[in-house]
Amino acid sequence: MDKILKFKNNLTEGEKFSLVRREAIYTGLALVGLIIFWLIAGFGLANVDVKIFHLPLWALAGSIGVWLFAICASYILSHKLFKDIDLDGDKNDK
Repeated sequence: MDKILKFKNNLTEGEKFSLVRREAIYTGLALVGLIIFWLIAGFGLANVDVKIFHLPLWALAGSIGVWLFAICASYILSHKLFKDIDLDGDKNDK
């Protein structure tokens, strides 16, 4: 939280749009990483003959593994890469 508070409060419109664009790119890259992980965990492990609780490894890695990967990616995005800024939405709505 301290890192967020040290962020400059008075941003210009251009800086705000640049920050939003950067965060959107990070989110898109996280989605691409999630899809690649899903392909590797699901289809890449299809030939592995390992079973956990009578379920094939590819089924667990392709479902629960992807879910855990998404949680980790969301945590990294929200705590490390995204910045909390005021977009001045209330001023424009009045």
